[in-house]
Amino acid sequence: MQLKKASILVVDDDTDVLTAVRLLLRPEVREIVTEKNPEHIPSILKEKSFDLILLDMNFVSSINTGNEGLFWLKKIKELTPDTAVIMITAYGDIDLAIRSLKEGAFDFVVKPWVNEKLIGTIQAAISAKANGTKAAGFVPSSTVPGFDLLGESEVMQAIFTKISKVAPTDANILILGENGTGKELVAKAIHQHSLRADKPFVKVDVGALTESLFESELFGHKKGAFTDAKEDRAGRFETAKGGTIFLDEIGNISLHQQSKLLSVLQNRQVIRVGTNEPIDIDVRLLCATNMPLADLANNAHFRKDLIYRINTVEITIPPLRKRGSDIILLAKHFMKVYAGKYMKPTLELSKPAQEKLLRYHYPGNVRELQYAIERAVIMADSALLSAEDILFSPIEAAPLMEDTVAETNLEELEKTTINRVLERHGGNMTKAAKELGITRTALYRRLNKYEL
Repeated sequence: MQLKKASILVVDDDTDVLTAVRLLLRPEVREIVTEKNPEHIPSILKEKSFDLILLDMNFVSSINTGNEGLFWLKKIKELTPDTAVIMITAYGDIDLAIRSLKEGAFDFVVKPWVNEKLIGTIQAAISAKANGTKAAGFVPSSTVPGFDLLGESEVMQAIFTKISKVAPTDANILILGENGTGKELVAKAIHQHSLRADKPFVKVDVGALTESLFESELFGHKKGAFTDAKEDRAGRFETAKGGTIFLDEIGNISLHQQSKLLSVLQNRQVIRVGTNEPIDIDVRLLCATNMPLADLANNAHFRKDLIYRINTVEITIPPLRKRGSDIILLAKHFMKVYAGKYMKPTLELSKPAQEKLLRYHYPGNVRELQYAIERAVIMADSALLSAEDILFSPIEAAPLMEDTVAETNLEELEKTTINRVLERHGGNMTKAAKELGITRTALYRRLNKYEL
């Protein structure tokens, strides 16, 4: 069906929104009807049918459910199941909008919308209805194109949907999740799918910056501003001009640093250390922390006004232990990557190995799984990875041990771990093999390999 032949109903209690949509769509469609009161929806639909309904997520309503948009979406689907519905939402209601896709909405658009994108979404909904296809919201997918951000679980599909919706906007986004869950990958995916994709993506681990380096690193400095300032230098905000700046571990910065950052975000200007001259900045801000938002907000060490600045939309990445079969999907992906890197044949994952992977709790999340698979690929004696080939790092299993292993070389890490486990058990091979999660035979092979 062509858009020109479509009949559309728009329901929103904001008169300005109704006017804007009516002016935009009047030349594009056969008929456009606007309604301010959602409680009139049942009577309207009894008198007339529509090809598509644009429905706001929030109303000041006598029903007062807290999510009126979902209530009226369900009512519309009861009255006219075949009518396509597109939800209109604000940044802060993205999670509710994603829920609406499960309840039968075709898609949602975020206010303020881009006119061309809104028309395109409406056209897609009209075409899908004419062709008998379903809503586009939760089409199964295992990856965000171009990144190792993989997942088929429902929680990851919701994250992919949220990324696709917020990326084209300039909304500030706070990415939450435990260490090793992939917060930087999410930030990169948002940048790559934004309108700033051809501009710089600049990452700063702000939690690692000292008080003395914070301003210089982020805002730049003038030659002679301090002892080591041998030349003028642009800060990271200037370097990210036109693009995206990603501030990692934002929850670890001091109140003084927070004050400086808040001033920059409010004024959209930086002042290099050693000068008084403001420099305009044009960046999209992404932040990340492993601290739960409730803890961040209730902590007297973090400013609430800064939280509101950095958290227009939040994306929470689940820990790997809550992602079910994604564990096997990721393991097979890493097997393929490292088999190529270390020139190994195509590898398979045995059933016992899969069961072992699914039983583990992954305190180090995806990063820990990645290292475990890399180690297994390196040490594998056959094309079939067994449960004995899968070793989980004692670094994650016992994070408070005084003898935490610091080596980054995998072979050195394994060699050191075997030595220490053997020492702990007084050379008892059976007990050492059991703690390492491998057979005595596999342990002997490694002893011979490392000449221990």
